[in-house]
Amino acid sequence: MKRVIHNFDSPDRFVAGTVGLPGERTFFLQASSGNKVTSVVLEKAQVFAIAERITFMLKELKRNQLSLALEILPLDERPLEMPILEEFRVGIMSLSWLSDREKVLLQLQALTENVPENDELIEDDVEDAPDLLRVLISAGQAQSFAQRAISLVNAGREPCAFCGLPLDPAGHVCPRANGYRR
Repeated sequence: MKRVIHNFDSPDRFVAGTVGLPGERTFFLQASSGNKVTSVVLEKAQVFAIAERITFMLKELKRNQLSLALEILPLDERPLEMPILEEFRVGIMSLSWLSDREKVLLQLQALTENVPENDELIEDDVEDAPDLLRVLISAGQAQSFAQRAISLVNAGREPCAFCGLPLDPAGHVCPRANGYRR
């Protein structure tokens, strides 16, 4: 099957979002420009990793580049665009800074059963490679994305005061209480 590459250079919107209740949420990244909307599914830990790395990258850039213009954007609290049509589940992720354009490049490649041994993104010209979402955003957009993503990850289930594991609405079997429900 021919590879699909979804390119977004300065999208109108790039956000993380969820569908479902805490403990059963599905995490999405969604990029949109005009009428074009692309949604990909990923794990909560992947959303957190992207947000954490973006935050670290921007701090390092501000520290090392006096000329970095970081526009302050309001936090996008709107829900994901509907209907949500999942393009693919994310496997390999890549984050980089393009200094010549002063933009953050995020590349998300589809998860496949045949993962390459080196776990690297596959070149664009390989036709039967996994699909790819490529998003190029400003430092301000990246900061706004990271803030929303971290808030989203932290909005999950409350932790058990005894063991720290997430509590389900009906409680959970607590390892620190010898398997008794808390």
